[in-house]
Amino acid sequence: MGNAELQELVKTVSLRCFGKEFYHSAFFNGRLQTTGGRYHLNDHHIDINPRVFEKYGWTELIDVIIHELCHYHLHLSGQGYQHRDQTFKELLKKTGGSRFVRPLTQENHIRKFIYQCLVCEKVYPRKRRMSVEKYCCPCGGRLNLVKERKKEAWQNL
Repeated sequence: MGNAELQELVKTVSLRCFGKEFYHSAFFNGRLQTTGGRYHLNDHHIDINPRVFEKYGWTELIDVIIHELCHYHLHLSGQGYQHRDQTFKELLKKTGGSRFVRPLTQENHIRKFIYQCLVCEKVYPRKRRMSVEKYCCPCGGRLNLVKERKKEAWQNL
C-alpha cells in the first residue's frame, strides 16, 4: 500500500465514520517508532506508521486512522481534541476507534540487565542499568549484576 491508497482510504473512512470530508493529506511516515499515527495541528496532515499495516493488517490500520481522524475533526470544529478531553473519548467510542495501538517494537519488552540478590537470590530483570551501591533487595541483601545482554544479542530476537 502506498501513500495514494492511504489518502483514499482516509477519505473513505472519514466519510463513512464521521460523515465529513477529509481535505488535507495523509501519508506513511517510517520514522515513527512506537506510535501508530500522528495528527499535526499546524497544517492538519496525518502521519501513519507503516508498521501498523505490515504487522497487524487492515483492522488495526483503520482503528489508527479513526483515532487520528477524531483528533482532526474535533480540532477543526473547535472542540476538545486531546486524549484527556471528554469529547475526544466520546467520539472515539462512538466511531469505534482504538485508544492505543498494539506494540510495534519488540525491544521495549526486553530486559537487558539482570540483577540478583546475594542473600535471598531473587532475580530482578531491568531495562536500564541501576546502581548496586544505591539500591538493595527488600530483604536487605546486596544486588549483583548477573548478566548484561549485548546489543547484538537482543536485536536479533
